[in-house]
Amino acid sequence: MNYGPRRALQRIFIFGLAALFSVALTGSVSAVEKGHRAPKFAGPSLDGSGKLSFKEYEGQVVYVDFWASWCPPCLKSLPVLDELQKEFGPQGFQVLAVNVDKDVDAAREFFAERGASYPSLSDPKGQLPRQFGLETMPTSYLIDREGRVHWIHEGFKKKDVEKIRSEIKALLDASPSVPSTPSRPAKRAPKSARQMKQGVDR
Repeated sequence: MNYGPRRALQRIFIFGLAALFSVALTGSVSAVEKGHRAPKFAGPSLDGSGKLSFKEYEGQVVYVDFWASWCPPCLKSLPVLDELQKEFGPQGFQVLAVNVDKDVDAAREFFAERGASYPSLSDPKGQLPRQFGLETMPTSYLIDREGRVHWIHEGFKKKDVEKIRSEIKALLDASPSVPSTPSRPAKRAPKSARQMKQGVDR
């Protein structure tokens, strides 16, 4: 008996199932988007002082900022975020940075030299960018007091500052003030690594 056509159909059916399974798996690991609950993440502090966790800042408006020392737009955003932390911190706002440099010592020195008033995690293996589904550096997530993503900002340009400030202010004005957890001071150390496309800086 000739099983040629039947076997061909079986192969098509099996390949079809495999394709559907692959799509299902890929779709299950989706990027964090506006309205989503922010992932509960934690990691070592860049300054070496211990562990940092998103959970520490629950109930506050949190600006999660992914950055690297090799990313020019990231470097221009650092002093701006420092100003925003000082301006809105007393109202229950917290910048929580995530550094993705492979050279942790270099990133530590770089961050400390800039005297940032907010803490940064160190993620040299890039686990958190994958968890969030990052495509651009820098990328920031403004998270409300209920832990939901209110706004996502990709890249950094000088003209973005007022928009960032207005989004933060809108969230703070929408809910009562909560005292901000004191930020941990940074320490010291040279330079960097390279991955992901960088946000356009103009």
